[in-house]
Amino acid sequence: MAARKSASSSSDLLLSMKNIHIKGKSDDKWIDIINGVDLDLNRGEVLGLIGESGAGKSTLGLAAMGFCRDGCKITDGSIQFDGMDMLSLSKNELRQLRGHRISYVAQSAAASFNPAHKLIDQFCEAPLIHNVMSRSQATEYAIDLYHRINLPDPDHFGFRYPHEVSGGQLQRAMTAMALSCRPDLIIFDEPTTALDVTTQIEVLAAIKDIVKEFNTAAIYISHDLAVVAQMADRIKVLLKGDEVEQAPTDVMLQSPSQDYTKSLWAVREYNRKEQKIPPQTEMPIISIKNVTAGYASKLDVLKEVSFDIYKKRTVAVVGESGSGKSTTARVVTGLLKPRMGSVSFEGETLPAGYQSRSRDQLRRIQMIYQMADTALNPKLRIRDLIARPANMYLGLSGKALEERVRELLHMIEMEPDQFIDRLPSELSGGQKQRIGIARAIAAEPSIIICDEVTSALDQLVAEGILKLLDRLQSELDLSYMFITHDLATVRAIADEVVVMKDGVVVEQGIKSKMFTPPHHPYTELLLGSVPEMDPKWLDRLLDERGKDNLGDAAIAKMQNQGLA
Repeated sequence: MAARKSASSSSDLLLSMKNIHIKGKSDDKWIDIINGVDLDLNRGEVLGLIGESGAGKSTLGLAAMGFCRDGCKITDGSIQFDGMDMLSLSKNELRQLRGHRISYVAQSAAASFNPAHKLIDQFCEAPLIHNVMSRSQATEYAIDLYHRINLPDPDHFGFRYPHEVSGGQLQRAMTAMALSCRPDLIIFDEPTTALDVTTQIEVLAAIKDIVKEFNTAAIYISHDLAVVAQMADRIKVLLKGDEVEQAPTDVMLQSPSQDYTKSLWAVREYNRKEQKIPPQTEMPIISIKNVTAGYASKLDVLKEVSFDIYKKRTVAVVGESGSGKSTTARVVTGLLKPRMGSVSFEGETLPAGYQSRSRDQLRRIQMIYQMADTALNPKLRIRDLIARPANMYLGLSGKALEERVRELLHMIEMEPDQFIDRLPSELSGGQKQRIGIARAIAAEPSIIICDEVTSALDQLVAEGILKLLDRLQSELDLSYMFITHDLATVRAIADEVVVMKDGVVVEQGIKSKMFTPPHHPYTELLLGSVPEMDPKWLDRLLDERGKDNLGDAAIAKMQNQGLA
């Protein structure tokens, strides 16, 4: 197996980016994306890049590879990697570096793997292309890395296809693949954003071990401050392409110097006022009774699930990926018929399938989806996206429909004249999610199912969405079923909490009770897996649980003990 490369330079400095200016083309005009930012990185050091959406984090991280997305260009500055001038290298020379000495881990592993090839084949591709090792050596190394990062059945794991493993396992496999040539630098671009808390712990632990063991330098890009605190030696804060400040992680957490950085810290403090507990005589808006459901001939995904949602209250449904949260939503909306049990709306049993429900029953239960990018038709303008449910369910047309669309845009705090004729591609992620909210309330529903609506957003934008949902709930007397794996979001917005695992409700109750010990062991596992704004939190957690007692392993242990 090839030995790890080392530079002949006596300096520990690996990457030096000076006065970087990057522009992007928009409407035939070049606009500034990065404005004169400097970045230095030593061997074995991890630099955290944080900031809200549009800050330039990913653009700067990709520039460290000498790469710009289509429509962007580096207009000024210098990039030195191990003494080489990246901006003067030929395309062939850059190809020799990328994947070999510099590698990249994307946010969405599912979108980054080729679904037609086994994981082991994709791992071996870079070592073979770069002549780092033979196929047999690469296979041996892959299995060794799968063992190191606690993947299940590591001797055979790589012989599966991407769709045959979970999201967390795939993210760890991508981290292993980035290490296939033992690079000097890895750029991690939001690698845990879409993962539940226990899976995130597994991925973070794997990344931290790998960086330490191989003395690999890393740029860790994220909008989750608590996660960055676990990974980074230093933190650099960006805002609209400008550097706000930079400091060692412990200094940055304890005493950020700039108001913008302090505002990022304050986002985690948002907490909606808990609503009054409804009287026992009040009828729930939605009542889910003993629902058992599954797909095709597979085993049941939901097993006798029961809980109620009352008027003007928010019930957060939490649990890991595969716990049955979204499947429950599909049953409530009639997209999936249960094998057993029922769903009632204001005391009336709903038909199991949406095709058999009345137009009014369909109108009163609406949904907002996690990925606004895929939920909004890219060919329709904002006016048409919002107008459709108002026309279909309420019969509005002509001037009345136009006025209603404008009213709804005002309600979601978007200026109608500025946005009504735009396409979804012309909006930010947070703006698209607001359009999703407007489309849902256009039907004048009684309850909205919010399926991971903030998980893909940075913390400042997510806070704005949560505050908007809170205001709309008060103004429109809405109820929410809020599906999420983010317990910080649960603390911020929920009145009641339903904890699910493997299709079963393991615990439920009002928020104040659910966040107060004693907890069900699985709830305890979830609560204990939420990163804290303390750079030593992950190390303490790993010491307490043991590296072989994380995520799936921890749950399996509880199951063996009869606790879960």
